[in-house]
Amino acid sequence: MEIRLSEEQVAVQQAAKDFARHELLPGVIERDEAQQFAVGPVQALGQLGFMGMMTDPSFGGSGMDTLSYVLAIEEISKIDASVAVCMSVNNSLVCWGLEKYGSEEQKKKYLTPLASGEKIGAFCLSEPEAGSDATSQHTIAEDKGDYYLLNGTKNWITNGNSASIYLVIAQTDKDKKHKGINVFIVEREMPGFTVGKKENKMGIRSSDTHALMFQDVRVPKANRIGPDGFGFTFAMQTLNGGRIGIAAQALGIAAGAYDLALQYARERKAFGVPIIEHQAIQFKLAEMATKIEAARLLVYKAATIKDADQDYTQSAAMAKLYASTIAMEVTTEAVQIHGGYGYVKEFHVERFMRDAKITQIYEGTSEIQKLVLARELFQKA
Repeated sequence: MEIRLSEEQVAVQQAAKDFARHELLPGVIERDEAQQFAVGPVQALGQLGFMGMMTDPSFGGSGMDTLSYVLAIEEISKIDASVAVCMSVNNSLVCWGLEKYGSEEQKKKYLTPLASGEKIGAFCLSEPEAGSDATSQHTIAEDKGDYYLLNGTKNWITNGNSASIYLVIAQTDKDKKHKGINVFIVEREMPGFTVGKKENKMGIRSSDTHALMFQDVRVPKANRIGPDGFGFTFAMQTLNGGRIGIAAQALGIAAGAYDLALQYARERKAFGVPIIEHQAIQFKLAEMATKIEAARLLVYKAATIKDADQDYTQSAAMAKLYASTIAMEVTTEAVQIHGGYGYVKEFHVERFMRDAKITQIYEGTSEIQKLVLARELFQKA
């Protein structure tokens, strides 16, 4: 399979690469240590049109294709995966879901400021007792006529404290199980909404991950997305596309770690020669490069299928499963090639290793991807 990039796609890729090296690389270690959200760089990404890349320009977006989006995420992730996940959530989970399923009024009011980068969005599905089992929602939205009364807690929410607009999945009728779930647009200023504790994470430490609490939050009926009972379908369809973004993030993390390992192997000497001349290191680099290229093809293929408006469920799951797996493998080897220097922060690869792990967990664990793939393969058989 050969994927040829257009001039526009190459330009997007180069713009993301330049931004990452000039705007994100300075201070990336310090932001990681301090768990500091990259406010300035994220605002700059919005001004470049990278926070609503696939959104129609009539709603403030850039109107680009999925492959362009993947190219940008990959380049950003080579330097700072924390910024990449903020960008990914806003693009894949929030803007895409609103544009695909929101009403015209909802798009004008909420999508436009999100896609233009004026505001940041968050996708609120996970709960303390509902992770992979997304049907077990304990957050309740009680129908009160012209509004819903929202109560519950959400966990592990990316952009939790930086967002202004939240897409919240909640149960409205337990008897209907997954068909009794809805999705609501919640504004930060709504009374009863509270941002909880910030998570002290192993990786992507400068991304903004918080718990969120909802206590008698009055959500207008106009803020429900889609027909009654559409929430679970909304979440699954949105996450389906989100997997491509996380696969691109994992790919970027792996590629960034490989680049550093290759550079170090050329410069570091052992037994009188650069370590790249030792077969043990050559074999490691050869395997790393092969895995990255295989992952890249899977990720680009998934994006291309989505752009062709075809069913991309299988391709997205394969891309995320494999890219996240090799991200862990490649970053581990990058640390090993660096030896003792790989274990200290100033050489970056230890951060890549820590950041890689989450790509096997969020937006569907590797185990969930295997379940999705098994279901798809059995149906097609």
